[in-house]
Amino acid sequence: MTRVVAQGTFDILHPGHVHYLRDAKAMGDELHVIVARSVNVTHKEPPVVPDEQRREMVAALKPVDEAHLGHPEDIFVPIERIDPGVIALGYDQHHDEEKLQAALADRGIDCEIRRASPLDREDSDRLLSTGRIIDRVLKERS
Repeated sequence: MTRVVAQGTFDILHPGHVHYLRDAKAMGDELHVIVARSVNVTHKEPPVVPDEQRREMVAALKPVDEAHLGHPEDIFVPIERIDPGVIALGYDQHHDEEKLQAALADRGIDCEIRRASPLDREDSDRLLSTGRIIDRVLKERS
């Protein structure tokens, strides 16, 4: 059995998240998703939705077998506990695959790293990022 780990902030769920998780699920037999804690989100605006609520929403998605909150101090703790065969990165996630592979090796974690495919963006009205959703809400509700 191949256990896959996907991870992200998943602040306001949108079709890009669903596509990523479907792709990740197709990489193995069991999908575990690590939902980043707000305190660890430093590469973009902090999440609007509280940690546990984001984890609960992700857990409810069909491709997800189990959703976990990330560790507040060490992002590798849940990965060590889950012991995946594959880590699935979103096609546009900011992770450097070589650095991630080296960090995993330093921790004795032996797994493959794969990237999910991009979602077709033909429909320009499609909201595929939390930032775009928030911008649209502010524009239309102001």
